[in-house]
Amino acid sequence: MDLFSCFANRCSFIFLIIIGCSLTFGEHNEKQCSCGKNLNRQSGNNEQNGFCSLDDSQKCSLSKLEQAPDNSQDEMVLIKSGSYSIGTNEPIFIADGEGPKRTVVLKSFLIDKYEVSNQEFATFVSSTGYKTEAEKFGDSFVFEGLLSEETKADIKEAVAQAPWWLPVKHASWRHPEGPSSNISGRMDHPVVHVSWNDATAYCNWLGKRLPTEAEYEVTCRGGLSDRLFPWGNKLTPNNKHRVNIWQGQFPINNTEEDGYYGTSPVTDFLPNVYGVHNIVGNVWEWTSDWWITKHSDEIQIDPVGPPSGTEKVKKGGSYLCHETYCYRYRCAARSQNTPDSSAGNLGFRCAASI
Repeated sequence: MDLFSCFANRCSFIFLIIIGCSLTFGEHNEKQCSCGKNLNRQSGNNEQNGFCSLDDSQKCSLSKLEQAPDNSQDEMVLIKSGSYSIGTNEPIFIADGEGPKRTVVLKSFLIDKYEVSNQEFATFVSSTGYKTEAEKFGDSFVFEGLLSEETKADIKEAVAQAPWWLPVKHASWRHPEGPSSNISGRMDHPVVHVSWNDATAYCNWLGKRLPTEAEYEVTCRGGLSDRLFPWGNKLTPNNKHRVNIWQGQFPINNTEEDGYYGTSPVTDFLPNVYGVHNIVGNVWEWTSDWWITKHSDEIQIDPVGPPSGTEKVKKGGSYLCHETYCYRYRCAARSQNTPDSSAGNLGFRCAASI
C-alpha cells in the first residue's frame, strides 16, 4: 500500500510525510517528523461532514456563550502594550520562517496562564454538547510509545517515514490513547486531540480567542530579547528542568529526567517572568495565524498574519521534542497543521483583547 493509503478503509487522514524524513537522528534533523506538522487530515467539504466553516469561527462557538463561566479571565495575565522583538536572525530551521528578527507593536492583551486542561474542556463539552473533530472523524494520531500492545495490534497501517505516529481508532480528548484509555487522573493535564476549529470554539465560548502568533511569541519571551527560551539561553539553569520535553534518544528511549514521559499537569514547571506556565514544551499550541514562511523585517502593528491559507501556525513544541530531533521548544520556533488536524501532543490556550 502506498504512502497515501487510507486508514481503516476510509480516507480519514492524508499522510503527507516529506520524502527523506528517516530514522537518521542527525543534529537538528531538518525534516522533523516528530513535530507532527505533516499529520494533516484530508481536505474536503467540512460543512457536509458536519463541521464549522473554517472561515466562520463564530459558528464554532455553538452560540451558547451565555453558559460560559463568568470568571473566565481569573487565570489570565496582562501583557502590556508596547514594542517587542520576535523572530530571529539565527534560525535553526530556515525553511520554517523563523527569521528574520523583527519588531511588532502590540496593544495590551490577556493570555491564559495555563494551557487549557481536560477539566476545563470537559466543562465546555458538558455545557454545550460540543463534539470534537477527532470524535467526528473517528480517529486521531497518537505517539506509538504511549499505546498498549493491544491497541497497537489492531492498527494495520503505519507511515514508514514516521512509524512512531499511529492513526488510532476512536482516539480523542476523552480517550487520548484510544478507547481503552481515559483521562482519569489527568484532569489537570492539557487537553489534546483538539483541532484548531475545536480550540476556536472553546475560546469563543468564553468570549476569548486564540492568540496571534506575535502575541504568543511575545508572551513566550517573557520580556527577554534574543534568548532561546522563556527563561534565557540555558536549557536547564542550575540543573533544573524548566520544560517538559524528551530526554534521551528520540524515539527509542526517554529517560524522563524532567519527570514525565507524556503530558504533565498544566501548572507544573516554573512560569516565566510574566507568570505563564508551559509556554514551551508539554503540548504544541494553536495560534490564530495562517501559516507563511516569508516575513517582512519592517515594523508591524498588531499583526494577525495573512487573511487566508491552508494551514495554521502552532507554537511551543511538545513532550516529544528533543534538541537533535524537533528542536522547536524555542520561542522563535514554529510549525503548522491544517485547521481540522489533531494529535496527542497538540493543545492550546486562549487570549483576550482588552
